[in-house]
Amino acid sequence: MSDFVRLEVEGGIGTIRLDRPPMNPLSVQVQEEIRAAAVEAGDRRDVAAVVVWGGDKVFAAGADIKEMQTMSYTDMVDRSVALQASITAVARIPKPTVAAVTGYALGGGCELALACDFRVAADDAKLGQPEILLGIIPGAGGTQRLSRLVGSSRAKDIIFSGRFVAAQEALAIGLVDRVVPAGAVYATAHDWMATFVGGPAYAIRAAKEAVDRGLESDLETGLEIERMLFAGLFATRDRETGMASFVEKGPGKATFEGR
Repeated sequence: MSDFVRLEVEGGIGTIRLDRPPMNPLSVQVQEEIRAAAVEAGDRRDVAAVVVWGGDKVFAAGADIKEMQTMSYTDMVDRSVALQASITAVARIPKPTVAAVTGYALGGGCELALACDFRVAADDAKLGQPEILLGIIPGAGGTQRLSRLVGSSRAKDIIFSGRFVAAQEALAIGLVDRVVPAGAVYATAHDWMATFVGGPAYAIRAAKEAVDRGLESDLETGLEIERMLFAGLFATRDRETGMASFVEKGPGKATFEGR
């Protein structure tokens, strides 16, 4: 039984809920619980899409600095692998994911949001990678995922300065995808993910893998990844259903099984 992170499932939507008030710091225990929840969400057939949610007041305000302060170099050599693995587990969920960001998403909290496919932010939310103010750099994907999302120069500005990025600026630079009133963040994220419930699960999974793996590769390799995934979908029942429905009834009327 997890103490600070739980997976709640309703109507095909899994919510990975962080609950370590007041600021949801990402301690070693929280990191491990995030990893476990992400793996479970990826494995469960009754989960079509995932919302990562820190509650009404805050998403996650970063690592547990008091815990980190006592770590030596060798401690962090060992711990950094598991730290990255916990965030990467969210990025590897083979289903659509969205971070529902209220309050602050800073440091490891921002990296957790970056690991999702999409981000919905409250209009008063603030995001950032302030690790430089501690004399370190982001260590759970911030230097890599942020630069891929907003470009290298914007990422360097945010990381070098350690400044907080307000919601409207985050929207303008592509750091978040939607900005809504704080009280509507979770509902907006949940409704967005609900659009994927009942969809062709293996096609969505393949599309996500093609985009993500392609971005990690050169164009030729990415095209080959796409080609293999595309061809593989011809072994699914949903492909048969989708094409038969299109021929008989026109587009957008298929009822998929997720098989």
